[in-house]
Amino acid sequence: MEKLPSATDPASRDVDRLADLFPLVVTEVTDAAGNLTRAIDFDLLREHLDGYVADGAPERYRLDWPGRRMAQRAAREPATGTLRPSRAESVDFDGTGNLFIEGDNLDVLKLLQEPFLGRIKVIYIDPPYNTGNDFIYDDDFSQTRAGYLAGSGQVDGVANPESGGRFHSRWLSMMYPRLALARDLLTDDGVVFVSIDDHEVDNLRKICAEIFGEQNFVAQIIWQKVYAPKNSARWFSEDHDYIVVFARNRERWQPRPLARTEAMEARYRNPDGDPRGPWKAENMSARNRYDAGVYPITTPSGRVIDGPPRGSYWRVSRQRFDELNDDDRIWWGAGGDNVPAVKRFLSEVSAGRTPQTLWPYDEVGHTQDAKRTLLRYVPFEHTANVLNSVKPVELVQRVLQLAGRPDDGDIVLDFFGGSATTAHAVLAQNRADGGNRRFISVQIPEPLPVAESGLSSIFEIGLTRVRNVVAEMGSGAGFRVLRWDSSNFAEIRTVPDDLAQDAVAEHADLVKADRTAEDLLFEVLIRSGLDPGLPISRTDGCLVVGADDLVACFEERIDPDVVRAIAGRRPVRAVFRDSAFAGDAARINAEQIFAELSPGTDVRAV
Repeated sequence: MEKLPSATDPASRDVDRLADLFPLVVTEVTDAAGNLTRAIDFDLLREHLDGYVADGAPERYRLDWPGRRMAQRAAREPATGTLRPSRAESVDFDGTGNLFIEGDNLDVLKLLQEPFLGRIKVIYIDPPYNTGNDFIYDDDFSQTRAGYLAGSGQVDGVANPESGGRFHSRWLSMMYPRLALARDLLTDDGVVFVSIDDHEVDNLRKICAEIFGEQNFVAQIIWQKVYAPKNSARWFSEDHDYIVVFARNRERWQPRPLARTEAMEARYRNPDGDPRGPWKAENMSARNRYDAGVYPITTPSGRVIDGPPRGSYWRVSRQRFDELNDDDRIWWGAGGDNVPAVKRFLSEVSAGRTPQTLWPYDEVGHTQDAKRTLLRYVPFEHTANVLNSVKPVELVQRVLQLAGRPDDGDIVLDFFGGSATTAHAVLAQNRADGGNRRFISVQIPEPLPVAESGLSSIFEIGLTRVRNVVAEMGSGAGFRVLRWDSSNFAEIRTVPDDLAQDAVAEHADLVKADRTAEDLLFEVLIRSGLDPGLPISRTDGCLVVGADDLVACFEERIDPDVVRAIAGRRPVRAVFRDSAFAGDAARINAEQIFAELSPGTDVRAV
């Protein structure tokens, strides 16, 4: 019975991709432990890409900063730890597919690679804007001032130190590995929306262009975040933020049209009682040169119009104009003496409207709206704990409306979860359009500025908010709380052959004493690449995930009858506690039972 594999090394997936593209460059080498392992022969790769290699070039175009290599390496390092469930803090734990995760998003994004690789349709994040000490994601490679000046070549006794650059470098080093991991999670038609302000919008565009590809840039949206100018501003009142949009593949993703507003519908009227319904008059002239668009027109009243206004052209040819007029699609005014206009019928207009890059506050909310909503669901004791950068629910709902269809079961990820605006927006939009979207919200347990009796961290602000939103909505909504923690399995730093006989028994069961069956289940799900949001049920003391996608039994002793009952379900996967088998004979017997009753089941032990 094989052991469940450990978490996948992200770098090994890159080797897989290169192997698919260039199989001739894959070779084998001996690693530090003396084992054969796959590797890439870069000499062969250079030969294959002869003429397209920039290695060693004295000058090239790219964004660079002190710490870049370490940031890239951080994205490739293997995942560690696990996600432990908290049933008591969850709502509808067994049935919901929504995940509310506490942990550093770099660690969590690595764990999500296996179960959600290529499955996330929408990512919306509102990362720290780098306006001061507003982020705590140091990743063990944040820089001291002296280290930055040395690394950037500014320590020469003459240079004027750019102290701000150090903080740009920290911000870039924080964002780069997280965006790189996030890209791999997106579907081929997936899209990422990133809120940002003037401090880092240029750098954000550059690292996104590098990670997603310049060709996949979609838009830079301007969000009007305030409803009145700030007269106290020293230079200009900053009235907007940005939302930068990149697609995984711009040829595969296109924004969905937005619903038409009442104001847009009101522009269509029917003053002449046309049986085709309401219409609006559109100018028949345009400035684009059109040689067939210059001709005289006689109005029904007999007035002759020599041609279009100077410097413009009629939009249609004479022949097409006569056809429109015969079909009563030309409006001459109530007296029949006006310059002609084309009647555009509401019934013939697209049901939606093309999204624009300017989002006014009266459509998607402003910062004061966002704070009022937060205060409605979270009873703060101290004003200092009310987040200043919270976004309106309506803003993220607009993102969801554009990103995909309501009923496609899209997974929406926010790995800077904050006060859980994205989770709230997913629940609200599902309620509004009958959608079945799921959310994954990730937030580091950042402590609050002032201690409160009911709240200790920003994660708990979001948790309180989403719990109260779910309670208000009633049935049909829920979420699973998961927390990043060390693995459920103790590490053995001694080679098995060197273990004394009494130590063998000690290490027979590697499960940590404080870990539960559900803890083990979620680590198994993640290692197996199974969705930790699948429904969970129980039977015969075992945990059943999904429609028999996996059956797990972590009892300390397992009876052959239980093994036979599990095999009779014909699950896709079955997992047992290795120490539950009395010995090799019991383990072999279990394998034979599955070979007889369910030969297609992948049987593993932990």
